[in-house]
Amino acid sequence: MNLFDVYPLNNIEIVKAAGSTVWDATGQEYLDLYGGHAVISIGHTHPHYVKRLTDQLNKVGFYSNSVKIPLQVALAKKLGEVSGKIENQLFLCNSGAEANENALKLASFYNNRKKVIAFKGAFHGRTSLAVSATDNPKIIAPVNETDNIIFLPFNHVASLEAAFASSGEEIAAVIIEGIQGVGGIQEASVEFLRSIRALCDKYNTVFIADSVQCGYGRTGLFYSHDYAGIEADIYTMAKGMGNGFPIGGISISLKLKPWHGMLGTTFGGNHLACAAALAVLEVMEQDNLMANAATVGSYLISELKQFKEVKEVRGRGLMIGIDLPSELSNVKKNLLFKHHIFTGEAKPNVIRLLPALNLKKEQADQFLEKFALTLKD
Repeated sequence: MNLFDVYPLNNIEIVKAAGSTVWDATGQEYLDLYGGHAVISIGHTHPHYVKRLTDQLNKVGFYSNSVKIPLQVALAKKLGEVSGKIENQLFLCNSGAEANENALKLASFYNNRKKVIAFKGAFHGRTSLAVSATDNPKIIAPVNETDNIIFLPFNHVASLEAAFASSGEEIAAVIIEGIQGVGGIQEASVEFLRSIRALCDKYNTVFIADSVQCGYGRTGLFYSHDYAGIEADIYTMAKGMGNGFPIGGISISLKLKPWHGMLGTTFGGNHLACAAALAVLEVMEQDNLMANAATVGSYLISELKQFKEVKEVRGRGLMIGIDLPSELSNVKKNLLFKHHIFTGEAKPNVIRLLPALNLKKEQADQFLEKFALTLKD
């Protein structure tokens, strides 16, 4: 049997990793500023993380949600404390797409409506409704097509107000990334997020803050939407939540009431996943990683803005987009294969930096030095 060929792969095999450094099968060292797509939040193979998982595996790795799992309770408590959403409820699942799928379903249960507002440039996942709310027709299969998604321009208040004026009583939810990742590191404005909150309040619509990539401390705040000073009704999480162990979750306001069987999952919130997620929050708290993300991220953004070849630098904290002209389309490839630095990308020609939240300033300087060389390659 062969693998189903859906990934364009770099000819690199990673065999060892520590912090923000990885090594391939030939022994070559790389600086990892991609974090496996914003997943590595506290650094590869962090000792506390490894110990937490190893200790748990030696006790019990899995049992289903038919029994009490005290680790889930502990995770909910710690997540409430670190995120500042102490009063919220937590539902655990396995991925970001699953988190968004459940959030949209929960919104529809709440107000018995079908319509969802999403935005141009959005990426919310590849499962049924999540992919329909993703602005990429190529990955929406015919069976996923629906007339229930209303796509609006990103950061355009007038279009949002018009949509609510015409269809407000039909809109179940508005789903928005605080910073669009796949969309090219586009940040939602304070005015836009506050307008969403006000309109959702007016029409009893559920505000879903997709924090799968832009959340979990990456911007220097726990949820990137927090900079607007508003509260969403549901926050979705995944990537940085388990530092590589598959886990997702939704933080749900008290106005949404659960009933038995409303949502469900076999693997969500299993013992190992909870141990991984607890380790991440403990390290984030102990090492003050949100402050580090803000400090090192601000430094990187400031320095990157000095390069005359760069069209624009966007983002917040350690979620950074470097918008380059088309003639520099080789930069990401050269960073990887000439200078041994992993980065991400977004169309049309945006370099995405999504490193671990404990990235050091010296490592940021290493990148800046190699980036300057790459611009001349």
